[in-house]
Amino acid sequence: MFEHISKPVLPRAQFISRQWWALLLGVALITVSLVIGMIGYRYFFAKLDWADAFVNAAMILSGMGPLAVPETTAAKIFSGVYAIYSGLMLVMSAGIVFAPLVHRFLHKLHADEDDLREKIAREKKSKP
Repeated sequence: MFEHISKPVLPRAQFISRQWWALLLGVALITVSLVIGMIGYRYFFAKLDWADAFVNAAMILSGMGPLAVPETTAAKIFSGVYAIYSGLMLVMSAGIVFAPLVHRFLHKLHADEDDLREKIAREKKSKP
């Protein structure tokens, strides 16, 4: 997906396109995770309507913690598994969104380093 270190840095327009696709994928993963949480909270917590299921799933997904207290064993197991899943999904989504930006930074850093080496080598050759 990313250009090799031996290739030139991607032009700005292509980089922005790549960044938008990464952002779209990150938002899609978070949205799917939110829907999974809403369905789980609606199914395992008998008293929750869709709005409360949304709030609980969003709170867990953002790392804030649930609002509803699980009463049944199944609800407790779902809450624990969803919390672990949400933590991993949040980190994974952040990695996907920031990967193009970090890659571009590192690629430019190495490109500047190679340019400097070439300049020093040319200066050494030109001196008698």
